[in-house]
Amino acid sequence: QVQLAESGGGLVQAGGSLRLSCAASGSISSINAMAWFRRAPGKEREFAARISWGLSITSYAGSVKGRFTISRDNAKNTVYLQMNSLKPEDTAVYYCAAETGAPGSAYDYWGQGTQVTVSS
Repeated sequence: QVQLAESGGGLVQAGGSLRLSCAASGSISSINAMAWFRRAPGKEREFAARISWGLSITSYAGSVKGRFTISRDNAKNTVYLQMNSLKPEDTAVYYCAAETGAPGSAYDYWGQGTQVTVSS
């Protein structure tokens, strides 16, 4: 079992920055990768960014590439999402997720989500 706890959401003006954190606990050694997803009001959940646990290989959705940076702190078992140049369309509940099965398999653990609101 893996437990995930997000923090760092809030209200920010367009053009501003926020950093989200996701602290993992439990069976840390079973994690292959972690990711951030988001769900905007009235929309489906969408992928934002991913980082592999071993080599820290990252990937991003086109909508956030160049503005968001995913990183991790091994000592703290924490993954971060640095969000810069925020836009109103970035408003969403942001969730972190952990992949513990085969690489590329479904994410099987999820946090409770943290709200990010970007005002215009």
